[in-house]
Formats: sequence, structure tokens, C-alpha cells
Amino acid sequence: MNDPGLTIYFTLLAFFGGACIGSFANVCIHRIPRGESVVRPRSRCPACGTLIAGYDNIPLVSYFLLRGRCRHCGAKISARYPLVELVMAVFFLALWNRYGFDLRTLIYMGLTTALVVATFIDLDFMIIPDRISLGGIPAGLLASAWVPMLHGASAWQPALWSSLWGAAVGAGSLYLVSVLGRLAFKKDAMGMGDVKLLGAIGAFVGWEGVVFTILLSSLLGSIIGMGLILARGKEWQSRIPYGPYLAVAALVWILGGSAWWQLYLSWIGAA
Repeated sequence: MNDPGLTIYFTLLAFFGGACIGSFANVCIHRIPRGESVVRPRSRCPACGTLIAGYDNIPLVSYFLLRGRCRHCGAKISARYPLVELVMAVFFLALWNRYGFDLRTLIYMGLTTALVVATFIDLDFMIIPDRISLGGIPAGLLASAWVPMLHGASAWQPALWSSLWGAAVGAGSLYLVSVLGRLAFKKDAMGMGDVKLLGAIGAFVGWEGVVFTILLSSLLGSIIGMGLILARGKEWQSRIPYGPYLAVAALVWILGGSAWWQLYLSWIGAA
């Protein structure tokens, strides 16, 4: 894009559009685990139930204007709300900068939204809702057939095959870890929500993306888990949600990890 004005416009659009989608993501994070509709009723204060006016629901702005409290009852508003909006804004901007005017941008924005919602639900409730994990598998298959470039293909047939293989490798690998962990430790070593989530991720990124996601998420989980044990005195067998690490690793793949993977394969081939 050669026009600086258009560049600035679409950059701002990606950022603030991400913040607006982040506001909707907050609704999903709060309501989906409670079995509530994400469409109706309108947003309201969880403490007093008062409907939130539009001017009090402006992403990244209203929280600070209200000083983090409900206008009506004064109840404290969680800082997670602007955090989710900021995270979504940053990721949408990063996706726009990487892919620009491309259908992959829209698809990855949708996937990012689902991964952010799954992450914060998993942190709060230690679950990943099926509508995100299981629903993500057919969504990934359809998206792959629609936009074969998601898998570096030029036709829908090889892209769909790559998507199917990615979903199978993703879900199958973690399911095997779950079975082996149950046999070895007599307890669940991996939640089925994580198994289904990696299947959904694999449907979008293929088997190579799945391998990258497993490796990076395991590394992140080990480092952060060890840090929690040392800093907070958590026990070795404490339950720690794994979904957030899968989500972060998948987003790293989408934003450039595929290039690192190719470099790694080239290095292996040369060694």
C-alpha cells in the first residue's frame, strides 16, 4: 500500500476493530461458561444488573473514564476487560501487518478471537467449551477449503487434506498423552478440552503447525509452571490450565513461527 493516508487508516481500523471485537470477547468469556446467550440481553453490570450505556462501553476508553467502577453502584470493574480488548487490538494489528489485504487475515482474526476467549475461560474455569474446540474443527476445515493458502496450497483438495491431517494429528497426539498419563500416574494428565482445542488448531494450521504448537506450548508450560511453583509454592501435581499455552503457541505460528519452523528443518537437513 503506497498511500500513507490509507496505511494509517487501515492500521487504526485493525487496532480499534480488534478492541471492539475484544469487547465482544469479554461478553463471551463471561457468558459462555454460564450457559448464557452472547447476544441477549445487552451488557449489564454483574453487580447491580443495570444496563450499560453505550458511552460507558467504549473499548479501551470507558474503563479509565469510569476509573474502573460501575457508574451506578460503584462496584469495581475487573481490569481484565481492558486487558482483553488491548490483547485483541494488538493481535489484530499484528495480523494486519503480516497479511494485509488477504482472506487469511479475516480467518486468522476469527481464530484469534476464539483462542483468546478459550484462554481466559480456561484460566477461570479450567474448561474449554465445546462450542469453541469442537466447533473450531469444522470451521477450520471449511476455511481451509475456502482459502487454500492457509496451508500453502493453490487448490482446495490438498488444503482440505492438510486440514484433516492437522486436526487428526493435533487431537490424536494429545489424546495419546492423556491415555499414557492416565496409565502412568493413575490420573488425567491432559484434559479433553485441550485435546479438542489442538484438533481445532490443527484444522487451521496443518500438522507442521501442530508440532510447532506442541513444542512451544510445552516449553512455555514448563517455564511458567516452574515459575509458579517457585513463586507461589504450588505443588508439582497442581492443576495448571494448558489451553493458554496452546493458544499462545498457535498464535506465534500464525504470526511467523512457520518461517522459524522452515529454518529449523533446513538446519536439520544441513546437519
